[in-house]
Amino acid sequence: MQQTYSLKEKSWNLLHVLLPILITQLSLTATGFFDTVMSGQASQIDLAGVAIGANIWHPVFAGLNGVLIGITPILAQLNGAGRRSEMQFVVVQGIYFAVVLAVGLIAAASFILEPVLQVMRLEEAVSNIALHFLMALSIGFLPLFISSVLRNFMDSLGYTHVTMVITLSALPINIGLNYLLIFGKLGFPQLGGVGAGYASAITYWCIALLSITAVHYLRPFKEYNIFRRFFPLSIKTWKAQLLLGVPIGFSIFCEVSIFGVVALLMTEFGTAIIAAHQAAINFASLIYMVPLSIGMAQTIVVGFEVGAKRYRDARQYSYLGIGIAIAVAFCFAVVLLLWKEQVAGLYTKDPTLLQLTQSFLAYAIFFQLSDAIAAPIQGVLRGYKDVKVTFWLAVMSYWMIGMPTGYILAKYSLFGPYGYWIGFIAGLAVGAIALFLRLIKLQRKLDIMSGS
Repeated sequence: MQQTYSLKEKSWNLLHVLLPILITQLSLTATGFFDTVMSGQASQIDLAGVAIGANIWHPVFAGLNGVLIGITPILAQLNGAGRRSEMQFVVVQGIYFAVVLAVGLIAAASFILEPVLQVMRLEEAVSNIALHFLMALSIGFLPLFISSVLRNFMDSLGYTHVTMVITLSALPINIGLNYLLIFGKLGFPQLGGVGAGYASAITYWCIALLSITAVHYLRPFKEYNIFRRFFPLSIKTWKAQLLLGVPIGFSIFCEVSIFGVVALLMTEFGTAIIAAHQAAINFASLIYMVPLSIGMAQTIVVGFEVGAKRYRDARQYSYLGIGIAIAVAFCFAVVLLLWKEQVAGLYTKDPTLLQLTQSFLAYAIFFQLSDAIAAPIQGVLRGYKDVKVTFWLAVMSYWMIGMPTGYILAKYSLFGPYGYWIGFIAGLAVGAIALFLRLIKLQRKLDIMSGS
């Protein structure tokens, strides 16, 4: 990361950080994408089972990974302030914390997973696939969390292309293992949707091993000696990470969990609706990777500038990223408007399911436009280390507006299951407006403090 002096330089620097992050996030999401698509080719039951398992797992992982993301603004500001000698200790403490988090999650899952699935009253076959999919996936929790910390470290230094290469290298492994384990090819057992869980877990181990190798042997990472010195646990450092990470994690959980809860509520409408809803959400999640990646890049570049107390530069990066996200969102809206039938065809050939998926995709056009504003602003605010307000805004927009609106429309109007998607749109729109107002207030405050 280097200081920039013009809007052109900032644009190139942001794209240099952003594009590898985007490819990395698309690659990570592609793991879930291929799990869903390939399970759907096995059977509708496998698709529904993996969908339920994914909708339980994704909010939990997103929230816990958000806690780990708390290390990114810390490292970015240390880098911007030139205090690089302190980064080794912070990263090692982050790894310790990731291990504790993974072990705790595995222990908790072993007690509560089956009762949760029983409460949902799913078809027995669907419930069985969801349970064993998640059990298989849990084998990869530990390496997944460790690699997340290492990815945040490498990204905070601006070397986002390294994590991109690592993630891209693991993607063919995931696709190949899905092919072998879902469909039982080349002598492997035919596990259906459960095979997707094992494939993803093994892929997570591969990503962790590649990340450890890169940090240990490649410049400039090896100069930080991450694995060459032992440090005792530091509760003070954990507390600093938690003060940032917990609000980030909860705000992400509030956003992602509403989709998971809605997927569970969709069970009353039958297996076909579950499958169509999940297919549409899966594709919308791919689109969301663009504003999400812009937000992650914003955290790094804004955090770097804030650490150096260059608040004017931080503000310029903020609006540059938001503008890019909105432009891309309009392009995706055109794609969904004109080619939603082709998109739906990626997930199923069943005529009924194809039509239902297209209907859900039509609603995705609107809420991804709000995502294009909200996600980059969240990333900017994290760069400023302003995370508590974003958590409360997430609670308000998703759970006090989005969820009640969706539930009422789904239960007491002709919209049926589509009512939940209207709730998504309402919550996201309110959240985007509130975040934008918060950003303006924060930047004005810093301008006054700095005298600019």
